[in-house]
Amino acid sequence: MNKIKSEKTHSFMGNVAIILFAQIMVKVLGLVYRMVITNIDGFGNTGNGFYNAGFQVYTVLLAVSSVGIPNAIAKMVSERAALNDYRGAHRVFTSALKLFAVIGIICSVILFAGSDFIAVHIMNMDGAQYVMRALAPSLFFVCISSVIRGYFQGLSDMRATSFSQMLEQVFKCTLTIVFVILTVGVMPKAMQFLTRITLLYAPDGVTPPEIMAAWANFASSAATVISFVYLLIFYLRRRTAINERIRNSTAETETASSKKLMKMILMLSVPISLASIITAVNRVVDLATITRGIELAFANGIPEIAGAKAIANPTAAQLNTAAVTLSGMLSKSDTLFNMPLAVNIAFATVLVPSIAGAIAKGETKEASEKTSYSVLISILIILPCAIGYIVLAEPIYNIIYPATPDGYDLLSLMSVALVFSALTQTITGALQGIGKVYVPAASILIGCIFKVVLNVTLIRIPSINIYGAAISSIVCQIVAFLINFFVLIRYIPIKLSLGKYIIKPLVSGIVMGAVAFGMYTLLAKVMGAGYINNLITTVVSIGVSAVVYFGFVFALRIMSKDDILLLPAGGRILRLLIKLKLYR
Repeated sequence: MNKIKSEKTHSFMGNVAIILFAQIMVKVLGLVYRMVITNIDGFGNTGNGFYNAGFQVYTVLLAVSSVGIPNAIAKMVSERAALNDYRGAHRVFTSALKLFAVIGIICSVILFAGSDFIAVHIMNMDGAQYVMRALAPSLFFVCISSVIRGYFQGLSDMRATSFSQMLEQVFKCTLTIVFVILTVGVMPKAMQFLTRITLLYAPDGVTPPEIMAAWANFASSAATVISFVYLLIFYLRRRTAINERIRNSTAETETASSKKLMKMILMLSVPISLASIITAVNRVVDLATITRGIELAFANGIPEIAGAKAIANPTAAQLNTAAVTLSGMLSKSDTLFNMPLAVNIAFATVLVPSIAGAIAKGETKEASEKTSYSVLISILIILPCAIGYIVLAEPIYNIIYPATPDGYDLLSLMSVALVFSALTQTITGALQGIGKVYVPAASILIGCIFKVVLNVTLIRIPSINIYGAAISSIVCQIVAFLINFFVLIRYIPIKLSLGKYIIKPLVSGIVMGAVAFGMYTLLAKVMGAGYINNLITTVVSIGVSAVVYFGFVFALRIMSKDDILLLPAGGRILRLLIKLKLYR
């Protein structure tokens, strides 16, 4: 029995490791291309503003059409696979494929056709429509790709998800940089011609930031097509093995018609998607309130922003430009904010099918242990990232955005929300696994209501302006976390001791932050100014503080021997710790 339990746990952590590696690679590449295009002359904060605005509208339809698909299908497939009903599991897959292909087409058409109205009348940001049009084709391919990913996740095979995401991001990173460079570099005339025939109109001889942002996002559409082709090949190569499993099924739990199955899939995927839909809609509302709030805040005069001179008695166009620029500054912090979350999402992704399968077989203790462990690892991963951002935001911005380093203080402020956002992410995976799919949606809705109210109240205050959006994000994430957590502990008996889960990690993080700040301050005085010197100083400070952090984590025995053994390469880590006399 213990051997079976150990195999299950290592399988769980093996799947986490696969998703973890993929997510790290995806976010690192994402940071690379955003860093490159942000520093291209003509893109900057304004290009980031248009890029982010159009992308946020896209994420609303993406959430409606596909975000809930992998987890919903993974849950349904894993429940049937746990009972050896592979025929039923495959019927879920084929029904979902037909359903979401239609949904994907509809959403693509809506985004393309409605882009002008959304940009001008809803977001108050003329120019964002070009980005939406460029992204419209990808909705269809993301939809059907999500079905394939969900099917293999339900079979505890995370390779389809991880490999396709990595492939997609490699092409997205490469093509984004190439397309943006071509718009201002060696082929401007050719790109203007392509801009015209793809309905992304640009005046002759001019490549404004919104067109550069549109081509940057068109790279996303191209990359999703490539990812879909990979997933299709991945499925076809395993078709023989899938058919063999279906023939050898010893149970048949699925007798519903295809139409009824589609309804069941929708009934599950829609509530799972609701949290993402609400979050995505909130981001659009966020942008709209930021734009209008900034215009109200600076109606009597725009202060110096990102090196631009202050403007007395600004025009409507100047106010709009200021709002776009500040939105772009905020979006730069979003890029860095999401990197640690990408690492953490591995646990949330694997928890859904894992807990669903355990609950289907009545193994509540297994579900509880996996949830508790995932929460602990989330805390240990995210806490140092948040503290590191708080103390080293400025040098990090000087490395990543040397042409536009302003706005680093927004990252420091937003980092407070990072821990709560990560824990919500993990707990959401557990709640979806036990079937409480409406709770994450309800919690984020309540959090978003707080956010909108605070946005409207704070952003219009000149001395607060864009920082009001960061403050409201912190409140939103705290509210969502608290609701999710108190619901979870009612249904899964997880044991979270104050010392192990809060006090000891905080002590380790605070010491790490002090070391990082002190090391950077000392080295900066020795090394002096300059990009390379700042890069070396920051990297060394991060490296030393990371060693100190994990030294304290193990010295304070936050993780037991069993906890360590569950990590990828856990046996080697434990042997090293024993040699260092941190464990016996």
